[in-house]
Amino acid sequence: MKFLIAGLGNIGDEYKNTRHNIGFDIVHAFVQKHGGRFTLERLAYKSEIQWHGRHFICICPTTFMNLSGKAVKYWMDFCKIDLARLLVIVDDISLPLTKLRLRPGGSSAGHNGLKSIEESLGTQQFARLRFGIGNDFPKGSQSQFVLSRWKNEEKPLVQLKTEKAVEVIERFAVEGIQLTMNFINNQIFT
Repeated sequence: MKFLIAGLGNIGDEYKNTRHNIGFDIVHAFVQKHGGRFTLERLAYKSEIQWHGRHFICICPTTFMNLSGKAVKYWMDFCKIDLARLLVIVDDISLPLTKLRLRPGGSSAGHNGLKSIEESLGTQQFARLRFGIGNDFPKGSQSQFVLSRWKNEEKPLVQLKTEKAVEVIERFAVEGIQLTMNFINNQIFT
């Protein structure tokens, strides 16, 4: 059973540890937990993990956020991965920092990475794990906010949620999306 786990973000040191790159950070945490390593391959940093009879192809696209769909589509086609076994991990300003939300599909909600994937795949019906980053910014400052680094007081919560998101990846592959949604969507992290 093959799964594609795509963490969204932007490459480059200026984007490291920013809110917008939490997808990268979660995929890195998953790969690190399972002893994997990334290599630079076509359109993405890629790692392959074997765990509990599942084969995970984990990618962090090098296309920048707005063209994430190119990398996701390429690796889905190249590895012959079914749409039901794709999980995309993104930041979400419409969710508070205390929440993670898993959905089997839905709109991009204005997220350019999700929009790109929807356009490339021709559907909104793919699983996405949204990592709430909050919306504590003045009107007109959304770009600066999502590209900002975590405040020191937020870091313990971000670490806790990152660990929980790694567990979501594992549960998604073993238990399926419905049970995993039941497990994660009503939790509030503090």
